Amino acid sequence: MNRFPANGPSLFRAKDSLCLPWNKCPKEALATRGGCSMFEERALPWSPRELFTSLALLFCLSAPPLAASEQDSAEAAGLAIAVEARERKLGFGNFTARQVMVLRNKQGQESRRELRVKVLEVEGDGDKSMFVFDQPRNVEGTALLIYAHKEAADEQWLYLPALKRVKRISSANRSGSFMGSEFAYEDMSAQEVEKFTYRYLRDESCAEGEDEAANLTCAVSERFPVDQRSGYLRQVVWQDRDALRVWKVEYYDRKDAHLKTLTARNYEQYLGAFWHAGEMTMINHLTGKSTVLRWTDYQFGTDLDASDFNQTGLRRAR
Repeated sequence: MNRFPANGPSLFRAKDSLCLPWNKCPKEALATRGGCSMFEERALPWSPRELFTSLALLFCLSAPPLAASEQDSAEAAGLAIAVEARERKLGFGNFTARQVMVLRNKQGQESRRELRVKVLEVEGDGDKSMFVFDQPRNVEGTALLIYAHKEAADEQWLYLPALKRVKRISSANRSGSFMGSEFAYEDMSAQEVEKFTYRYLRDESCAEGEDEAANLTCAVSERFPVDQRSGYLRQVVWQDRDALRVWKVEYYDRKDAHLKTLTARNYEQYLGAFWHAGEMTMINHLTGKSTVLRWTDYQFGTDLDASDFNQTGLRRAR
């Protein structure tokens, strides 16, 4: 189109609304990242209102799309937080710990289980971990082996001593309850950065009242599982700005209903670098049930190696 025809300069006005989003242009206009590129010519003279409209439109077309820019920035910020949190956890090598699992039903009745935990850091991939039940007798020797992966689906095997066999947990079943607790099998795996997309939401206090995290500021971010077989549509995570420790996670099911909330407390630092929660509580808002995990007796730099984390090791873990 000739911007300056023979009869003088023209006023260029969008065919539709001023400053339309780049993907909401009229059908007869060409969508661009700045707005709509098809205009109509109108010969001079023009009214002051039309002149103002024209200048405003030109400004809109030259400006970057704010909403898209803000979205990209929020996603980049959320990813940066996740990456930095992962970097701070690298280099621990291996550790063992003991765990007490307390199951509570809606009426407040409790049952208690005791476990041993082993974790091996794997360079360039997700960690390997094993959970072995010691008490009570009806679950003694039951063991869960996990190979976490950065991008591929995690591998999980459950050893059932009563049947004397190893059962592989399929990806489709990882939203199921782990040993009757409010933790799903997918919750037991390391939450690898590559398994999610992210969006930073805001900064706010990590907790309220007298909680130990009340004086800390948390970055609040959403993370969205990449695997469509996940039991969750999204998770909202609170991580303190000081050390990027996770204090709370809200889990939303595939229908975006608030399913569960995880809270952590009693953090301790090991080897001057690695923070671990002493207590983790998962509350199921649909059933009213909850599970508390209490961690003790962390030991780093043990003699664990890859041979301790295989199906044979599962069978002899007892």
